[in-house]
Amino acid sequence: MTDLLPRRRLSGFYFFWFAGLGALLPYWSLYMRDRGFSAAAIGLIFGILLGTKVVAPNVWGWLVDRYGGRVVVIRLATAGAALMFLWVPFVDGFLALALLMAGYGFFSNASIPQFEALTFNHLGSRSAGYSRIRLWGSVGFIASVAALGPLVDTGGTGWVVWWMMATLVTLFVVSLSVPDAPGSRETAHGEALWTVLRRPQVASLLAVCFLVQFSHGPYYSFFSIYLEDHGYGRSLIGGLWALGVMAEVLVFAFLPAVVTRTTLRQLMLTAVALAALRWSLLAAAPDRMAIVVLVQVLHMASFGLYHAVAVSLVHRLFRGPLQGRGQALYSSLGFGAGGAAGALSSGFLWDVLPHHWVFVMAASAAALGWVIAWLGLRGVGMVSAPDYNASSDSRAAAAADR
Repeated sequence: MTDLLPRRRLSGFYFFWFAGLGALLPYWSLYMRDRGFSAAAIGLIFGILLGTKVVAPNVWGWLVDRYGGRVVVIRLATAGAALMFLWVPFVDGFLALALLMAGYGFFSNASIPQFEALTFNHLGSRSAGYSRIRLWGSVGFIASVAALGPLVDTGGTGWVVWWMMATLVTLFVVSLSVPDAPGSRETAHGEALWTVLRRPQVASLLAVCFLVQFSHGPYYSFFSIYLEDHGYGRSLIGGLWALGVMAEVLVFAFLPAVVTRTTLRQLMLTAVALAALRWSLLAAAPDRMAIVVLVQVLHMASFGLYHAVAVSLVHRLFRGPLQGRGQALYSSLGFGAGGAAGALSSGFLWDVLPHHWVFVMAASAAALGWVIAWLGLRGVGMVSAPDYNASSDSRAAAAADR
């Protein structure tokens, strides 16, 4: 990227996409509980939202990698997500809400994997700059949480729906200004997807992504309810969500300097180990404010560090015309299948077991992910600096693969 304008547009898209998430994750479970939905129903709705990531990224990723038009897909997806969500305040009952959220998720979850691939194509040989563009998504999340929290406290959770509408419409407008990038329309045939998936390192990486996001399923679905049940106010809950994303911003800001001193495998092992610690602490001491603050600070590892390393590894392992489907698989198997399985499991267990056991389950999933990463990612990212910074030689090889 040779000028600042595309960088600002890319950053703006991340800002508003994650601003919507800043309304959805902290407050949607509270909104549904206020509307009378049970814990099982809340878990199922979150499971549906996350489950759409299994289908949507792969459908749209296959179309883009085969026919091109990545920017067109991003614009259609953002428009579709906004149109689906506009109906939410006007429906009653679980089935109607579930169908709308499934439609919203199908479109919303189509846009971000393609946007990740578009961002890397824009960056070209300077892919280390990804984290500094992506951090604007974290800033958007924080801004949304901070602004919406007082509104929810004083005016109720109905504000969440209208806030989501505003961010989705703005996101669509921003998407119209995002330029295409060299390579985003490449349709040349390279290595077969199945050949890449059969590699043990690739299979191990996808398994780790599934388990890490499974461990986040209870957090996304019930963290706000868990804290409210332990006496935390809704503004404070929003502040704790924002704290976690502030910690994530630090990772995205400083990771390019850190990654040159270690390997991607070691960073992944660190991220997954700290994820297991995070859920263990949340299970053990939700009443202790200092522990909950630490739990949220650890978001820098369980999401920020994990995500930055994972997308870098996916970009390295899925080359040429498989980039879009590689990012789609990462999203669908991790955030989609893993997150949905974690949300559904926690929803069904929430009213059956003491609530802290749901987070013990999350910690166990992360611990298993660490074992798989330790055994299966040997040799991945061993030369981390050239890989993360995407040297001219590696980028030329990627272009040749296309």
